[in-house]
Amino acid sequence: MDEVTERLKSTIEQYGPNAVALYGSGQLLTEDYYVANKLMKGFIGSANMDTNSRLCMASTVAGQKRAFGSDTVPNNYQDLELSDLLVLVGSNTAWCHPVLFQRIRAMKEQRPEMKVVVIDPRRTDTCDIADLHLAIRPGTDVLLFNGLLAWLADKGVLDQAYINEHSQGFDQALDVARSSFSDMAQLAEACGVERETMTCFYEWFTETDKSVTAWSQGVNQSAVGSDKVNAMINCHLATGRIGKPGSGPLSLTGQPNAMGGREVGGLANQLAAHMDFTPEDISRVERFWDAPNIAKAPGKTAVDLFKAMDSGEIKFVWIMGTNPVVSLPNSNQVIRALQKCPTVVVSDCIEKTDTAAFADILLPAAPWSEKDGTVTNSERRISRQRALFPLAGEAKPDWWIVSEVASRLGFAEAFNYSGSVDIFREHAALSGFENNGSGRVRDFTIAPMATITDPEYQTLDPFQWPLSENAYHRADSDSVLSRTDSQSRLFSDGGFFTPNGKARFVATHFQQPLNAPGKRYPLLLNTGRVRDHWHTMTRTGLSPRLNQHTDEPFLAIHPEDAERNRLSDRGLCQISSEFGKAVVRVQISDAQRCGEVFMPMHWTRQHSETGFSGVLVNPVLDPVSKQPDLKFTPVSIMPYESEQ
Repeated sequence: MDEVTERLKSTIEQYGPNAVALYGSGQLLTEDYYVANKLMKGFIGSANMDTNSRLCMASTVAGQKRAFGSDTVPNNYQDLELSDLLVLVGSNTAWCHPVLFQRIRAMKEQRPEMKVVVIDPRRTDTCDIADLHLAIRPGTDVLLFNGLLAWLADKGVLDQAYINEHSQGFDQALDVARSSFSDMAQLAEACGVERETMTCFYEWFTETDKSVTAWSQGVNQSAVGSDKVNAMINCHLATGRIGKPGSGPLSLTGQPNAMGGREVGGLANQLAAHMDFTPEDISRVERFWDAPNIAKAPGKTAVDLFKAMDSGEIKFVWIMGTNPVVSLPNSNQVIRALQKCPTVVVSDCIEKTDTAAFADILLPAAPWSEKDGTVTNSERRISRQRALFPLAGEAKPDWWIVSEVASRLGFAEAFNYSGSVDIFREHAALSGFENNGSGRVRDFTIAPMATITDPEYQTLDPFQWPLSENAYHRADSDSVLSRTDSQSRLFSDGGFFTPNGKARFVATHFQQPLNAPGKRYPLLLNTGRVRDHWHTMTRTGLSPRLNQHTDEPFLAIHPEDAERNRLSDRGLCQISSEFGKAVVRVQISDAQRCGEVFMPMHWTRQHSETGFSGVLVNPVLDPVSKQPDLKFTPVSIMPYESEQ
């Protein structure tokens, strides 16, 4: 702790607070995130705190804020089961959200009339329950949903009363949608699907009032991810199908606490409690924290943060609970950046990771099974996480580690927490601070929890935000909290968090990709998850059972592309991009579209010297969300023969 503090102090004294950065993770608990964000943005005075959620949900955050004025998910998980039409976009739900998928499957077995549409370039296991699969050309989601918006207008199924009373900008959004294509035949050809298939989807959406559109990384991890989100939301706003039972847009987050991190300001362009870098919000947080050095402007987001490290602008980085050497695009640049950075601190529960190899100081952080705090899932539901085991060895919770450094920096009074409940109470109090007590100034409020007692925190049941002031009452002498009301769905009657309370239609122009395949790199690389592994395998890679399903990295390729490139099934191939090379096993599969290949994101140098995808992926960013495009990298392939 002393060494971390001294290096941090000397860096700030010599280069200023913006030479410091913190890179967090959706694996952190909300209390960990809150303390780290408070130290960085309130007391060190730099907003150079970002998170691997930038690789996960940033485009949804940007899209929802543009449309709703807030990062608010309108619907909940139950709506997946209540819908008569479920549209899954860019989400292999069967593998990436298996519990939700089993709920959906069970409901479809009970209600065979329920229709499921899967929109994904690949044929995945999620298609097992699909009534319709649109294997669209990568990058054409905006075009597809622009076409749907125009179709809905032409068929006269718009909810004009909802549009007039609760929204703005519809006419421009519709004009731009219409200008995206000339006719249905051209639209279908551009999207790469049969006209009959696309028309069937449009007709089902037109006829089915109870429609849910759910999406995940295939939408978010894109250079136009924010526009994809808004193109889908536009269709729900136009039909008034939002915040109603069985009807609305629903983002499926990619990490256990991606939303909790957003609530406490884990992203570089946020302050805590869903506040932004406006003068009013800066002043509000500054006064609440009594913060001496509040950051006044957004910091560097994930990819740009490591670029700044590579250029020498950032001299001290603290990486908590994540493995950016593997997960970030253009991994070779990330490695160079860490090699150049004078001080690299890594907090992790695993000793040997690709990132930990570059640590000057490696701190033993408590793993999930030893942690105590809260997390928030995709439907705005906050749940208590209680430790299964006592802390092992010298491992400590991340909030404790950060608080110790804060105390050594001279901020002991502001970080005098005795446990996670103290942090939770402060987090709840900030959510209600100057928020009119109802949550209508800001969407996120859990203000009633500011007075929660220690026993109440220990027995807390899951609940959804926003909470009104009277959402809980003390039920008995043992101080057990009881719910008295619930607001599980939002926006069915308007009430958006924009200045005039109206939702904003966002005109989404279809854009051809800047990094399209060409003569040198003719194939398109998509990356993603396999069923039994998680992120960079730091934990799942330790399990023999989890390795049985997929035990090595691979490249899935269409039979025609395999033949054209002289590749044999189970043989080795070399994949090359502008940024690096990898060698993996070939998996010939007609689940791939011709001209496109797929490679898992999980493998690292700890498990495969040449089989990780990060070295290949281009660092192209969405200009709005700053989320990298992990699904669209031009590559070339060739047979690989090892040197004897």
